[in-house]
Amino acid sequence: MSQDQKIKLHTCEKVGLLEEFLLYKFKMKQPILREDMLKIVSPKYQNQFAKILRKVSEHIEVIFAVDLKKVNLTRHLYDLVSKLKLPNNGRIHAGKGLPKTGLLMTLLSVIFLKGNSANEEDIWQFLNMMQICVGKKCYLYGEPRKFITQDFVKLKYLEYYQVPSSYPAHYKFQWVTRACSETSKMKVLEYLAKVSNIAPGTFCSRYEEALMDEEERAQARIAAKTGTTAVAKTVLRPSSTASPNPTEV
Repeated sequence: MSQDQKIKLHTCEKVGLLEEFLLYKFKMKQPILREDMLKIVSPKYQNQFAKILRKVSEHIEVIFAVDLKKVNLTRHLYDLVSKLKLPNNGRIHAGKGLPKTGLLMTLLSVIFLKGNSANEEDIWQFLNMMQICVGKKCYLYGEPRKFITQDFVKLKYLEYYQVPSSYPAHYKFQWVTRACSETSKMKVLEYLAKVSNIAPGTFCSRYEEALMDEEERAQARIAAKTGTTAVAKTVLRPSSTASPNPTEV
Protein backbone atom coordinates (compact mmCIF):
# COMPACT_ATOMS: atom_id res chain seq x y z
CA MET A 1 0.00 0.00 0.00
CA SER A 2 1.37 3.40 -1.01
CA GLN A 3 1.78 6.30 1.44
CA ASP A 4 -1.07 8.20 -0.21
CA GLN A 5 -3.38 5.20 0.16
CA LYS A 6 -2.43 4.86 3.83
CA ILE A 7 -3.18 8.54 4.45
CA LYS A 8 -6.54 8.21 2.67
CA LEU A 9 -7.43 5.12 4.72
CA HIS A 10 -6.51 6.78 8.02
CA THR A 11 -8.44 9.91 7.02
CA CYS A 12 -11.55 7.79 6.37
CA GLU A 13 -11.12 6.19 9.78
CA LYS A 14 -10.94 9.64 11.41
CA VAL A 15 -14.09 10.70 9.53
CA GLY A 16 -15.93 7.68 10.95
CA LEU A 17 -14.66 8.27 14.49
CA LEU A 18 -15.54 11.97 14.44
CA GLU A 19 -19.02 11.24 13.08
CA GLU A 20 -19.67 8.74 15.87
CA PHE A 21 -18.42 11.29 18.39
CA LEU A 22 -20.71 14.09 17.10
CA LEU A 23 -23.78 11.85 17.02
CA TYR A 24 -23.03 10.59 20.53
CA LYS A 25 -22.72 14.17 21.80
CA PHE A 26 -26.00 15.10 20.10
CA LYS A 27 -27.79 12.03 21.40
CA MET A 28 -26.64 12.68 24.97
CA LYS A 29 -27.34 16.45 24.69
CA GLN A 30 -23.73 17.30 25.49
CA PRO A 31 -21.82 20.32 24.14
CA ILE A 32 -19.63 19.81 21.07
CA LEU A 33 -16.31 21.62 21.51
CA ARG A 34 -13.68 22.11 18.83
CA GLU A 35 -10.90 21.05 21.22
CA ASP A 36 -12.66 17.72 21.84
CA MET A 37 -13.05 17.14 18.10
CA LEU A 38 -9.34 17.83 17.60
CA LYS A 39 -8.54 15.18 20.22
CA ILE A 40 -10.63 12.64 18.30
CA VAL A 41 -8.79 13.45 15.07
CA SER A 42 -5.44 13.35 16.94
CA PRO A 43 -2.54 15.83 16.58
CA LYS A 44 -1.07 13.89 13.67
CA TYR A 45 -4.07 14.74 11.45
CA GLN A 46 -4.87 18.25 12.69
CA ASN A 47 -3.74 19.74 9.37
CA GLN A 48 -6.55 17.64 7.81
CA PHE A 49 -9.12 18.67 10.43
CA ALA A 50 -11.09 21.11 8.22
CA LYS A 51 -11.37 18.53 5.43
CA ILE A 52 -12.39 15.76 7.86
CA LEU A 53 -14.97 17.96 9.58
CA ARG A 54 -16.47 18.99 6.22
CA LYS A 55 -16.87 15.33 5.17
CA VAL A 56 -18.46 14.44 8.51
CA SER A 57 -20.81 17.42 8.30
CA GLU A 58 -21.90 16.52 4.75
CA HIS A 59 -22.58 12.88 5.65
CA ILE A 60 -24.56 13.74 8.78
CA GLU A 61 -26.59 16.27 6.76
CA VAL A 62 -27.51 13.59 4.21
CA ILE A 63 -28.53 10.98 6.78
CA PHE A 64 -30.19 13.13 9.44
CA ALA A 65 -31.02 16.44 7.67
CA VAL A 66 -29.21 18.46 10.34
CA ASP A 67 -26.51 21.09 9.86
CA LEU A 68 -23.33 21.36 11.91
CA LYS A 69 -23.21 24.99 13.05
CA LYS A 70 -20.90 26.99 15.27
CA VAL A 71 -23.18 28.40 17.99
CA ASN A 72 -20.54 30.11 20.15
CA LEU A 73 -17.57 31.79 18.48
CA THR A 74 -15.71 32.49 21.73
CA ARG A 75 -15.87 28.94 23.09
CA HIS A 76 -15.70 27.29 19.63
CA LEU A 77 -18.93 25.49 20.50
CA TYR A 78 -20.87 23.58 17.82
CA ASP A 79 -24.29 21.99 17.58
CA LEU A 80 -26.25 19.88 15.11
CA VAL A 81 -29.31 21.92 14.10
CA SER A 82 -32.41 20.40 12.50
CA LYS A 83 -33.38 21.71 9.04
CA LEU A 84 -37.01 21.71 10.19
CA LYS A 85 -38.45 23.03 13.43
CA LEU A 86 -39.21 19.63 14.87
CA PRO A 87 -39.51 19.57 18.68
CA ASN A 88 -36.37 18.95 20.74
CA ASN A 89 -34.11 19.87 17.79
CA GLY A 90 -35.37 17.04 15.61
CA ARG A 91 -35.69 14.36 18.29
CA ILE A 92 -39.48 15.02 18.53
CA HIS A 93 -39.97 13.54 21.99
CA ALA A 94 -38.44 14.88 25.18
CA GLY A 95 -35.16 13.36 26.31
CA LYS A 96 -32.12 12.08 24.48
CA GLY A 97 -31.92 10.51 21.04
CA LEU A 98 -31.06 11.03 17.38
CA PRO A 99 -32.87 13.48 15.05
CA LYS A 100 -35.82 12.29 12.94
CA THR A 101 -35.54 15.17 10.46
CA GLY A 102 -33.90 13.00 7.79
CA LEU A 103 -36.86 10.61 7.84
CA LEU A 104 -39.34 13.47 7.46
CA MET A 105 -37.38 15.17 4.65
CA THR A 106 -37.24 11.82 2.82
CA LEU A 107 -41.01 11.40 3.14
CA LEU A 108 -41.67 14.94 1.90
CA SER A 109 -39.38 14.26 -1.08
CA VAL A 110 -41.18 11.05 -2.04
CA ILE A 111 -44.60 12.71 -1.72
CA PHE A 112 -43.49 15.54 -4.01
CA LEU A 113 -42.02 13.13 -6.59
CA LYS A 114 -45.28 11.18 -6.61
CA GLY A 115 -47.24 14.27 -7.65
CA ASN A 116 -47.77 15.91 -4.23
CA SER A 117 -49.61 12.91 -2.77
CA ALA A 118 -48.27 9.40 -2.28
CA ASN A 119 -49.94 6.04 -1.71
CA GLU A 120 -49.16 4.46 1.63
CA GLU A 121 -47.72 1.42 -0.18
CA ASP A 122 -45.27 3.62 -2.10
CA ILE A 123 -44.00 5.14 1.14
CA TRP A 124 -43.43 1.76 2.80
CA GLN A 125 -41.77 0.40 -0.36
CA PHE A 126 -39.37 3.35 -0.55
CA LEU A 127 -38.46 2.98 3.12
CA ASN A 128 -37.84 -0.74 2.62
CA MET A 129 -35.32 0.17 -0.08
CA MET A 130 -33.57 2.24 2.60
CA GLN A 131 -33.68 -0.80 4.92
CA ILE A 132 -36.23 0.91 7.15
CA CYS A 133 -38.93 -1.70 7.66
CA VAL A 134 -42.37 -0.89 9.02
CA GLY A 135 -43.16 -3.04 12.05
CA LYS A 136 -39.48 -3.46 12.93
CA LYS A 137 -37.57 -1.25 15.32
CA CYS A 138 -34.87 0.76 13.58
CA TYR A 139 -31.70 1.95 15.34
CA LEU A 140 -32.11 5.46 13.91
CA TYR A 141 -35.88 5.97 14.07
CA GLY A 142 -37.37 3.34 16.35
CA GLU A 143 -40.61 1.92 14.90
CA PRO A 144 -41.14 4.19 11.85
CA ARG A 145 -44.90 3.72 11.40
CA LYS A 146 -45.71 5.59 14.62
CA PHE A 147 -43.52 8.56 13.68
CA ILE A 148 -44.99 8.70 10.19
CA THR A 149 -48.70 8.13 10.80
CA GLN A 150 -48.99 9.76 14.23
CA ASP A 151 -46.16 12.11 15.27
CA PHE A 152 -45.57 13.84 11.92
CA VAL A 153 -49.34 14.07 11.41
CA LYS A 154 -49.94 15.54 14.86
CA LEU A 155 -47.17 18.09 14.26
CA LYS A 156 -48.91 19.21 11.00
CA TYR A 157 -46.14 18.14 8.61
CA LEU A 158 -48.09 15.32 6.98
CA GLU A 159 -51.70 14.47 6.29
CA TYR A 160 -52.53 10.78 6.40
CA TYR A 161 -56.00 10.19 5.00
CA GLN A 162 -58.26 7.47 3.67
CA VAL A 163 -59.11 7.77 -0.01
CA PRO A 164 -62.89 8.39 -0.24
CA SER A 165 -65.01 5.34 -1.14
CA SER A 166 -61.98 3.03 -1.11
CA TYR A 167 -62.71 -0.53 -0.06
CA PRO A 168 -60.72 -2.08 1.41
CA ALA A 169 -59.48 1.12 3.00
CA HIS A 170 -56.73 2.81 0.98
CA TYR A 171 -54.56 5.58 2.48
CA LYS A 172 -52.44 8.42 1.12
CA PHE A 173 -49.96 10.99 2.41
CA GLN A 174 -49.53 14.64 1.49
CA TRP A 175 -47.84 17.80 2.80
CA VAL A 176 -49.69 20.12 5.17
CA THR A 177 -49.20 23.47 6.91
CA ARG A 178 -45.85 23.28 8.67
CA ALA A 179 -44.11 21.45 5.85
CA CYS A 180 -45.16 24.18 3.41
CA SER A 181 -43.97 26.97 5.71
CA GLU A 182 -40.68 25.45 6.93
CA THR A 183 -39.37 23.97 3.69
CA SER A 184 -40.09 24.05 -0.06
CA LYS A 185 -40.28 21.74 -3.04
CA MET A 186 -36.84 22.90 -4.13
CA LYS A 187 -35.28 22.25 -0.72
CA VAL A 188 -36.62 18.69 -0.45
CA LEU A 189 -35.56 18.04 -4.06
CA GLU A 190 -32.05 19.27 -3.28
CA TYR A 191 -31.99 17.10 -0.16
CA LEU A 192 -33.06 14.00 -2.12
CA ALA A 193 -30.46 14.83 -4.78
CA LYS A 194 -27.75 14.89 -2.09
CA VAL A 195 -28.95 11.59 -0.66
CA SER A 196 -28.99 10.04 -4.14
CA ASN A 197 -25.77 11.81 -5.24
CA ILE A 198 -27.37 13.24 -8.38
CA ALA A 199 -28.20 16.74 -9.66
CA PRO A 200 -31.66 18.17 -8.72
CA GLY A 201 -32.33 18.85 -12.42
CA THR A 202 -32.34 15.08 -13.03
CA PHE A 203 -35.93 15.05 -11.75
CA CYS A 204 -36.97 17.11 -14.82
CA SER A 205 -40.68 18.02 -14.50
CA ARG A 206 -40.52 18.09 -10.71
CA TYR A 207 -37.53 20.41 -10.91
CA GLU A 208 -39.52 22.76 -13.15
CA GLU A 209 -42.41 22.65 -10.68
CA ALA A 210 -39.98 23.40 -7.84
CA LEU A 211 -38.60 26.41 -9.76
CA MET A 212 -42.14 27.73 -10.28
CA ASP A 213 -42.83 27.24 -6.58
CA GLU A 214 -39.67 29.23 -5.71
CA GLU A 215 -40.79 32.05 -8.01
CA GLU A 216 -44.28 32.13 -6.48
CA ARG A 217 -42.79 32.22 -2.98
CA ALA A 218 -40.46 35.09 -3.98
CA GLN A 219 -43.39 37.05 -5.43
CA ALA A 220 -45.43 36.42 -2.29
CA ARG A 221 -42.57 37.72 -0.12
CA ILE A 222 -42.26 40.85 -2.28
CA ALA A 223 -46.03 41.41 -2.13
CA ALA A 224 -46.04 40.96 1.64
CA LYS A 225 -43.12 43.36 2.02
CA THR A 226 -44.77 45.93 -0.27
CA GLY A 227 -48.01 45.62 1.64
CA THR A 228 -46.24 46.11 4.97
CA THR A 229 -44.43 49.18 3.64
CA ALA A 230 -47.68 50.63 2.30
CA VAL A 231 -49.41 50.11 5.65
CA ALA A 232 -46.49 51.74 7.46
CA LYS A 233 -46.61 54.77 5.15
CA THR A 234 -50.36 55.09 5.69
CA VAL A 235 -49.92 55.01 9.45
CA LEU A 236 -47.14 57.59 9.38
CA ARG A 237 -48.86 59.94 6.88
CA PRO A 238 -50.41 63.01 8.63
CA SER A 239 -54.18 63.07 8.58
CA SER A 240 -55.74 65.65 6.23
CA THR A 241 -58.24 66.56 8.98
CA ALA A 242 -55.58 67.20 11.61
CA SER A 243 -55.25 70.72 13.03
CA PRO A 244 -52.42 72.66 11.31
CA ASN A 245 -51.48 74.13 14.69
CA PRO A 246 -50.60 71.58 17.35
CA THR A 247 -51.63 74.01 20.09
CA GLU A 248 -55.19 74.22 18.79
CA VAL A 249 -57.83 71.87 20.18
